[in-house]
Amino acid sequence: MSRLYKTIEPSVIDDEMLEEAVKKQGPSGRAGQIAQLEGIEFKDVHNLQLDYRNILKIDNLWRFKTLTKLQLDNNVIEKIEGLNTLTNLVWLDLSFNNIEMIEGLDELVKLEDLSLYSNRIANLENMDSLVNLQIFSIGKNHISKLENIIYLRRFKRLRTVNLAGNPICEDERYSMYIPAYLPNLLYLDFRLIDKTTKEMALEMHLGAVSNLVYQEGLTFKKLEKIRLQEEELALHKAAYVEYLNGPGLFNVMFSEDPEAPKLLMLPGVPEFVEIYKAEFTNICQKLFHYGLKGFDTRKKELEHFLECLQEAVEDNQQKGVKIIKEFEEKNKEQFSEIQHFTDPELLESGIMDFRVEVNQLWSKLMNLEMQLVDQLELFIDKDTVINTVNASHDLHLLKIDNQEDKMVTRANGWMADIIEKLHTDEINRNRKRVLEINIYVSHWKDELDFLELQDMT
Repeated sequence: MSRLYKTIEPSVIDDEMLEEAVKKQGPSGRAGQIAQLEGIEFKDVHNLQLDYRNILKIDNLWRFKTLTKLQLDNNVIEKIEGLNTLTNLVWLDLSFNNIEMIEGLDELVKLEDLSLYSNRIANLENMDSLVNLQIFSIGKNHISKLENIIYLRRFKRLRTVNLAGNPICEDERYSMYIPAYLPNLLYLDFRLIDKTTKEMALEMHLGAVSNLVYQEGLTFKKLEKIRLQEEELALHKAAYVEYLNGPGLFNVMFSEDPEAPKLLMLPGVPEFVEIYKAEFTNICQKLFHYGLKGFDTRKKELEHFLECLQEAVEDNQQKGVKIIKEFEEKNKEQFSEIQHFTDPELLESGIMDFRVEVNQLWSKLMNLEMQLVDQLELFIDKDTVINTVNASHDLHLLKIDNQEDKMVTRANGWMADIIEKLHTDEINRNRKRVLEINIYVSHWKDELDFLELQDMT
């Protein structure tokens, strides 16, 4: 393939281009004709081919929620952008463009195959989130430093790399440097890396690689420690007890108290402060453990409540299905008989009787739906209000109040969010159910209207 240069006015990715591409890639034959008549939803498209279209800017792709393969090669794209919503992408081709920097890939965590062949990229960077990357083509770019290749060590699943056509390929160390520093590679520049080459490469760079592995191990341990700390802190915040599992709150109070140094100069005060600190910390730790226990209880209660809620909805739906089934078993034969009536008076009487049955069906289904709505409204109308303690002029008490206020506010916020979500979900479910009921009943009314029209003719 050859690069498409800016010989004509650059194109934008608009709806017309997208619709054309989707139709072109749609099914053939009769299935294709049906698809064109009914239309293909962008959200249902898995593969999208937008090559050779002179596209300058990546845009307007946010509706392709399930897209797994995107082809944007042979355009005039200068910047990787507009891809953050395509979180299901597995395959991405941006080769033969004018890209100068790797960026805009942070959300593509499922990406396995990435081609940036024939661009203007000088550095390997900003790809840390691509944990599933297996195939990477970066040939014919401006990569000139062998050391930059070390960046690729973080991709543990990487098996195939193409670097051909970069300045680094002219370095005499290239053929042994890459296999040594990327020992998990199977293919380099479209060629299989044999076992002998790997062994020779590692032997040549054993000291440097061993030191790198050691440093990476230290870095990993530090990052792992930070990650565990962040997870622990996130749990404590969720329980509203962060920094209460030690003397943290006490230390903050005294570090920001301008009068504390003066008090510590008085006889006996330092010893008293140490006793106070120990007792205060003990209370904080008790509160901390109580908060964690409460969080676990609250979490289990919420899970149980949501399970009960789901059971109630499913039970309601099953009752509705049963009502409809009973209606159909009872009235299908009757409706079939009405269709064959030739006597106008008999037909009119039959239709009137059937209308009564349909209206009764509507009433039963709507009553069932309203029962569920009334039950769930009990939770919506119940507001939880907790008053906060007035701020004290004493700095120590103020710190305590601030901590309490934070806990109460976030607890209220948590409850408000849950109630709001339940309310929103219930409204949406209710509207959908009412629509289903009305559509179903309307069907039978339309059938009756049709019979009446036939009778009139």
